Order: sequence, then C-alpha cells, then structure tokens
Amino acid sequence: MKTNLLAIILFFAFFCSSTYAQEFKLGKVSIAELEEKEHPKDPSAVAAILFKKGEVKFIYNENEGFQVVTSVKTRIKIYKKEGYEWANQEVRYYLDNSLNESVSFSDAITYNLVGGKIEKTKLKSDGEFIEKINKYWGQKKIAMPNVKEGSVIEFGYTIKTSIVSFLRDWDFQTSIPVNYSELITYIPEYYEYKSNQKGYVSIARTVEKNRASIVINSKERIGWDIVKTQFSQDKIEFDETKTTYLGKNLPAMKEEAYVNNIDNYTSSISHELSLKNFPGTPIKYYSTDWESVVKAIYDYDDFGPELNKTGYFEDDVNKLLTGLNTMPEKISALFNYVKNTVKWNNFKGYSCNDGVKTAYKTKTGNTAEINLMLTAMLRYAGLNANPVLVSTRDNGISFFPSRNAFNCVIAAVETPEGLILLDATEKYSEPNILPLRDLNWMGRLIRKDGTSTVVDLMPKKLSIESTNMNVILKNDGSAEGKLRKQFTNHEALGFRKQNLATTKDSYLEKLENNYNDIEISDYVRDNELDLSNPIVETFAFKDTKDIEIINDKIYLSPMLYLVAKENPFKQEVREYPVDFGYPTQEKYNININIPEGYVVDSMPQPINIATGENVGAFKYMIANNGSIIQIVITKDINTSIVQADFYPVLKDFYQQMTDKQNEKIVLKKI
Repeated sequence: MKTNLLAIILFFAFFCSSTYAQEFKLGKVSIAELEEKEHPKDPSAVAAILFKKGEVKFIYNENEGFQVVTSVKTRIKIYKKEGYEWANQEVRYYLDNSLNESVSFSDAITYNLVGGKIEKTKLKSDGEFIEKINKYWGQKKIAMPNVKEGSVIEFGYTIKTSIVSFLRDWDFQTSIPVNYSELITYIPEYYEYKSNQKGYVSIARTVEKNRASIVINSKERIGWDIVKTQFSQDKIEFDETKTTYLGKNLPAMKEEAYVNNIDNYTSSISHELSLKNFPGTPIKYYSTDWESVVKAIYDYDDFGPELNKTGYFEDDVNKLLTGLNTMPEKISALFNYVKNTVKWNNFKGYSCNDGVKTAYKTKTGNTAEINLMLTAMLRYAGLNANPVLVSTRDNGISFFPSRNAFNCVIAAVETPEGLILLDATEKYSEPNILPLRDLNWMGRLIRKDGTSTVVDLMPKKLSIESTNMNVILKNDGSAEGKLRKQFTNHEALGFRKQNLATTKDSYLEKLENNYNDIEISDYVRDNELDLSNPIVETFAFKDTKDIEIINDKIYLSPMLYLVAKENPFKQEVREYPVDFGYPTQEKYNININIPEGYVVDSMPQPINIATGENVGAFKYMIANNGSIIQIVITKDINTSIVQADFYPVLKDFYQQMTDKQNEKIVLKKI
C-alpha cells in the first residue's frame, strides 16, 4: 500500500511539474535560466529563444466588423555579447490608415542575476521607437535596457489589423536555437484559411472545434410625443476552430555557402484566406490554386488594366520603331528605351502604385509600373508579350499558391525559340540576362485570356570569367606581370552593377586588398556601358607575397594571388540545396617565365575530374616548355541549383579543386 501511495505521489508530482514547465508565462523567469552559461544543445549559440507563444484571434468591432488581433509573448536568453542584438526587437505594420493596423509592445523587462537575486529592469518610454521604413511600411522598435551576458529578456507585443486576407507568418526557427514555439489560431466559421507549412523540422498540429459568441449592442429611438432611447443586445453564437501548432527544441538556422535565402528552408506556417461565408450572403472564394491566383492578380485594377493603356507612349514609340523590322531590333530598342527613360525607385511589387502613365511622365516607378509599361510597348509593337510574376530571392521561393507568393513582375516575349525574359528595372541587364534578385526558381507567365504557365527563371547559358595572365618570376621571390580578365552574361552584369558606381581608385584599392596586397598599375577597363560586349579589364601587377624562397628553391602556386585557399563547403551534412545563381565557367590561361639560373624541380600533375550528372567539371593542364611554364585551368558549374543529396559529391569535387590549385611549382637553382 505504501508503495502504491508513493507511486501515485510521484506521478502527480511529475505531472504537475511537467504542466508547470509548459505554462511559459511572462514574469516567471527562474534563477536556473539566469545561471545557464550556454545552450545545452548548441554551446556555440550566442542566444536562444526559451519560448515564443502567439495567439491569433478574431475580435468583432461593431463599426468595422472582425479585426485580427495577434498577441505574441517571448522570452530570450543572452549567452554572449554577440547575442546583444536580440535585445533589439522590431515589428512592422502597414501605414495605410484604411487598414487600421497598429503595433504595441508590453511587459518588456530585462532580468539579471545580481548577488544571487533576480534584478528586474523595465523598458522605459525612451527605449521604444517608431520608424518609417517607406511610404508603405512603418515599424515599432524597442531596445531592451541593462542587457549583459547571462541576461534573460521578456516582452510581448500585439498587432491589430483589419486585414483578414492573410495572417502573419509564424517562424518556428530562426538563427538561434528555439526551445519552445507555439502558435494558436482561433478562426470563426465565417472564414476558411489555407495553411502552408515549410521547413525540415516537424511541427505538431492539433485541431479542435469550440463554440464562441459575439455581442452586438444597438440602440433605437422610440416614441412620438415623448422620445426615448431603447438599448438592446444581440448575442450571436458561432463555431470556432482552434488550431495549435507546436515546435520544440528547434535547431538554429545557420547560413551556409551558396544558400539562396535561408528563410526558404526555415520551418514556418502561413495562412491565406480561401473563402468567406457569412450568413445571408453568397460564399466568396479566394485563390486556392495557381490558376486562380494569377487570374485574380491579372484582374486587379492596378495590374491588367494598366497593360491596356498606350496613349501616353504611342507617339514616342512610333518614332522609336521607325525603320525597325525584325523582332530582335524591336525588343532591343524598346527594352533600352524603358531602361534609360524610367528609373526604378527601388520599390518591388506586382501592383502599380501611381500607374504607368504617371511613371512615364515622372520618369520613375516601381517594378510593376516599369515592366508592365515595357510589356504594353512590346504588345503595341506587335510582339507576343506578357507579364511574368516573380518572387525575388529576398522574398523566398513561391512554394504554395498564394497572392503573397509573388512580389515582383518582369516582361516576357514568346517566340518559337522560347521565352525572352526582360527586366527593365536593371540598367545593366540584357534580354535573358536578368538581375540576380530575379533568379529564384520559377515564375508565372499570365496571358491576356487569363491562362498561365510556369516559367523557369534559372539560366541555362554559361556565364564566363576568363583570365589570361603572363608572369615574370624574379630571383628575389617577387613576380611581375600582366593580367587580362573578361566577363560575360551574368558575370558581366554582376561586375557592372557592383563596380561601375565606384571610383576606379576605390575599386583598385579593393582589388589590391582582395588579391593579397599586390601592386596594380596601368589599369584599363573596356566596354563599361557597351552591354552587347563582354566587359574587359587589364592591368600590370607586382606580387611580393605569394612566392617563397627556401634553401635556394622557389615555391609558388601557379595561380599566385588568384588561388582559392579554402573549400567553401565545410559542413559535413547539408540540408539545403546549393544555389550558384547561374551556370558558370572559370578559365585561366597562365604563362610563367622562369628566372634565369633556375629549372623546374617539380610540378603538379595534370588532372581531369567531373562530378557526374553533368553538375561540374574541372580540368588542370600544366606543361614545361623550356623557360616557360604553361597552365590551363577550367572549372565548369553547369547547373544553377544542386540538390542537397548531391552535396557530398560536390564538397569532395571542390576539395579536389582546392587541393590541386594550392599545389606548388618548385624551381631549383642550376
């Protein structure tokens, strides 16, 4: 009997402690949490989210109907100084007054352990800020006080909005470990949402049905001789779906080499409205598949109808097209005209803000205004042109049908040979050479009749960086020489975009630093603005750091300052695809003149390797012809994206390349 009683006591003790551990209430910070020196499962973590709980409820307002109220409570542990940035929090909100969106913080406190006792420091008003990001977005920010290594911070915030077309995304993972993350949604029967979950970590989901109610107050003036006000209340009951999403012990999302956007692989949940069903009104359906999504977007007043406006540009375009007969001529003329006439204001979107006519007049516009304008001009010229919806890299991959899946639009011309893709917001782009931000897996082309088709945005044509270098070795361990480098396609676009806006002095300083402090002279750059030709740079150099003399022998890597020292792929296991952006070829032709009085003692052996599946190939050829050593190195990456299961092969391929390029030529005195 005593044994049974003890078992019962232990069971209830365990049950109660487990229940308490899952309460996760603000204001209940423990000494154990403050004493913790490192995260038990990730000692390298600079901070960790101990818990994050969110609730999404629909609150009825008699003047505005249902409003969505999202309440979030968070506790974060700071382990290291590098984690102090987690003491700064920000929440965005729309500035559009018609949306009635607002953000408010509460219960913001920093906890420290001082003399074995818990010390609390509350956030004061001077630690809270409002910032306008742009004309669409603002954000509320807080900077938590008295943060130290070992601190625990807590805060809550509430978002109120009239937007019901989608709910705020909930990220279960972030760049630091998350011990506990829970989202609960309470959806009235009048709304139905499609939920989309992504990421590699499993999230538990439970659903239950409950009854809920709202009370509507009303007043009525009654009487004739004596007028009175009569107040009444109506209670309306309805079904409510409670859904709980729960993740525990979630690892930090860590950046790796060649990751498109880490958010693409972060475990998260999104919700988009699929229907409204209010009593006494017809059911209203919203986007549930890609066809209905793109048709809805095309029918927006600030999208499809903008394509039908032509009067504002007709006179100018007629003059521009005079004497042009072929399709390439027309495409090139119109594309360059829009690029050079209307400047991008750095706002993305598939909806026009001020409209194509205003953008044309003011010579500035967002992505929709510029590229819908271009599409309209191409159609006016008799070409089969249509807009293509795109999700840029910073917006993530459009995994699921949603109007929010896209944040940009470009133009396309359909030809018998395939699509010609155009983005006139990038002045250095060319047909089918889109800026890197657009190269994000798939887009969606929309035709006039409302049909759509998937567009593969990833380039198939190699972008080439070709280097020719002549080197004269000196007896003192230095080298002088000349280099000529040529960039094509996306490599040329990237070079122009990154470097043409800076002065040549600043560029050369950066180049010398990147190339192990060589000295550069006689720098010349060709075809800076001639986009139809590769960009070319040539210069003379002196290198004093990449050659060693040991016991009358000279040691050098054939690539000198151009050699890659490390394999960029260091992780043992890779969960995310490797995204190179576009297929590339790197080619090096190097001639090294041996100094007088020296001969080759040893050289690296030639090698020719490939990954298989036509992903990559590497060829290293070297020969000694008297006083000259000739090296030809070619590296091809033939695909834009390599899936994670191919990572071990790719990592080994890069390691072999790195090892080979770092092998030394050894020269000895005669």
